[in-house]
Amino acid sequence: MPQILIIDDDLHIGNLLEETLRAEGYGVSRAFSGTEALDVLSRERPDLILLDLMLPSLSGEELLPMIKDIPVIVVSAKIDVANKVELLLGGASDYITKPFDTRELLARIAVQLRKNNENELTFRELTLYADVLTVKVENTEIRLTRTECAILKLLMQNPRSPVGKSTILDKISLDTPDCTERSLKQHISNIRRKLQTVNGEDYIEAVYGIGFKMKS
Repeated sequence: MPQILIIDDDLHIGNLLEETLRAEGYGVSRAFSGTEALDVLSRERPDLILLDLMLPSLSGEELLPMIKDIPVIVVSAKIDVANKVELLLGGASDYITKPFDTRELLARIAVQLRKNNENELTFRELTLYADVLTVKVENTEIRLTRTECAILKLLMQNPRSPVGKSTILDKISLDTPDCTERSLKQHISNIRRKLQTVNGEDYIEAVYGIGFKMKS
């Protein structure tokens, strides 16, 4: 069940959002100020955040840069285009203006959760956040290059099956045209080395005559 955090000090709107989301099967948590939201985020990691801008103690604009690796839909009465553009460039995933149609909001939520599911993959102790080129090994975050991230994402999408070298090169060619058959082995070696630095585990294995797969 996807978990959604509502950050809004307007009790009526917050209650409406919570009722609507729970009716759609989402789990819901609430925060009524920016500082309360930070406290909630220190204890839990929701799948998506609905963020109002006019908050006490810490505004939505101030809070947004502090939210990492979670899609945020700004829900605000502010309609200034420049403000919307600034927020979207500053990290917001989407922006919807109050008053809003709940059907439109639900559709926007579904889109963001679908994107998030495509970009967040897990395998054993690994969690890959492909949109920010980061993999977490247990509780340690590791930065990846764009090519390394594309390769690891493909392998984690097919954890039980070996992926051929030509398939890897073909699938990642749009994102990483710099990867060649000659450099692929080095990219794989770099990924394995980065992951091993955390706990000594080797998460990728070569399958002779085929390619590579995640090591179960």
